[in-house]
Amino acid sequence: MVNKKVVYDTKDLNLWYGNDHALKNINLQVHENEVTAIIGPSGCGKSTFIKTLNRMVELIPVVKISGDIQYRGKSILDKSYKVEELRTHVGMVFQKPNPFPKSIYENIVYGPKIHGIRNKKILDEIVEKSLRGAAIWDEVKDRLHENAYGLSGGQQQRLCIARCLAVEPDVILMDEPTSALDPISTLKVEELMQELKKDFSIIIVTHNMQQAARISDKTAFFLNGEVVEYSDTNKIFSTPSDKRTEDYITGRFG
Repeated sequence: MVNKKVVYDTKDLNLWYGNDHALKNINLQVHENEVTAIIGPSGCGKSTFIKTLNRMVELIPVVKISGDIQYRGKSILDKSYKVEELRTHVGMVFQKPNPFPKSIYENIVYGPKIHGIRNKKILDEIVEKSLRGAAIWDEVKDRLHENAYGLSGGQQQRLCIARCLAVEPDVILMDEPTSALDPISTLKVEELMQELKKDFSIIIVTHNMQQAARISDKTAFFLNGEVVEYSDTNKIFSTPSDKRTEDYITGRFG
């Protein structure tokens, strides 16, 4: 068994929205080249947790955070850690596909251009590599200059994944990335995640327990802002240690 490097290490992480204590003493390690699933009922802190990992949660003015989040050994809550730098390493894919109202090509080159890449040949290469990486190149290679809104929902979501890949992140956060998709598109995105974990670490929030069981290496069960249990996915779904985990995955609540 190879010891995989720790990408994220959260230590005694607490978060409040005003007086609402949304995350309570979260201690969790995420390893590279794995899919880590975050499951739990609505309102239990799943999305809040992954939004702390790229500091997006700070966009809400009433948020207070204590504890520590280390990304590859550096505290991202330290004031000297620039959020722009963090977000070049940590990409995010949202629940609803959110392509920019631009061409497919312009969607992909948006991030690289912000990072100063202007050479057309290099941008063309990034576009092809990113769309291939998101398993959508063959479907769109002849329509790169058409508006991204002309794509189906499933294609738009894979385009958003390609846009994320274009800046060569280290980690991809996915917040319910298939909940708005049909079963065939969902399967394509799931297959894509299995392929992407060879090069990236993926953290996915999902309501769909079958999905978590199918695609993830490790699973964390959140309840009322706490991590009830975190272990290998096979163990969580076959022999959970905590009765609340068992009750949730067998559908007794949630």
